[in-house]
Amino acid sequence: MSLRANRVGEQMKKELSEIIGRKIKDPRIGFVTVTDVSVSGDLQIAKVFISVLGDDEQRENTLKGLAKAKGFIRSEIGRRIRLRKTPEIQFEFDDSIIYGNRIQTLIHEINQETKNEEE
Repeated sequence: MSLRANRVGEQMKKELSEIIGRKIKDPRIGFVTVTDVSVSGDLQIAKVFISVLGDDEQRENTLKGLAKAKGFIRSEIGRRIRLRKTPEIQFEFDDSIIYGNRIQTLIHEINQETKNEEE
């Protein structure tokens, strides 16, 4: 990915966090954290990775709410970031946090078992 795409991605991440957190009033959208934005080299597509607090149903409802607000979000990004063409936004779940928590839980369990065997 180019340096420019990285810079645009970082700027979009900052702006998206602000827009999703403050501007969107859809009740389906829960507590969302924008974890990363990956912009294609030609700046046409932006994959927005999100983390949602809650169960699977809340995650799905949040994704539906964000999909419905995609046009508004894109126009807000267009107003805030000066680009010739605002990238098409695609929302995806960032499962790395869930994966990291699972690994941390497993390590903790292994440490507990080892501690119990030593006693």
